[in-house]
Amino acid sequence: MSKRAITKYRFTDHARLEMARRQISEDEIRRVLADPEQVEEVRPGRVVCQSRISLEAPVRVVLLRVFVDTNRRPAEVVTAYRTSRVEKYWRAES
Repeated sequence: MSKRAITKYRFTDHARLEMARRQISEDEIRRVLADPEQVEEVRPGRVVCQSRISLEAPVRVVLLRVFVDTNRRPAEVVTAYRTSRVEKYWRAES
């Protein structure tokens, strides 16, 4: 799927709950949605936007994955999480 910015969106209650629990800020989500490194369709109407980000203490690269329902107006952020298993979710560009 083509890489495209998602600029108009809202957070579902579930997304806000999970973001708070996982300590993911709205700013982190905004940065990923504005310029995702990869976008993959999960099913019709739902995409996952993902980007590699650097964390400190200890310094490491993780993947921030943001699930968005794009068949809504505005689009709805459903959930988001960070994972250290970058290689599991990262698609090599062909």
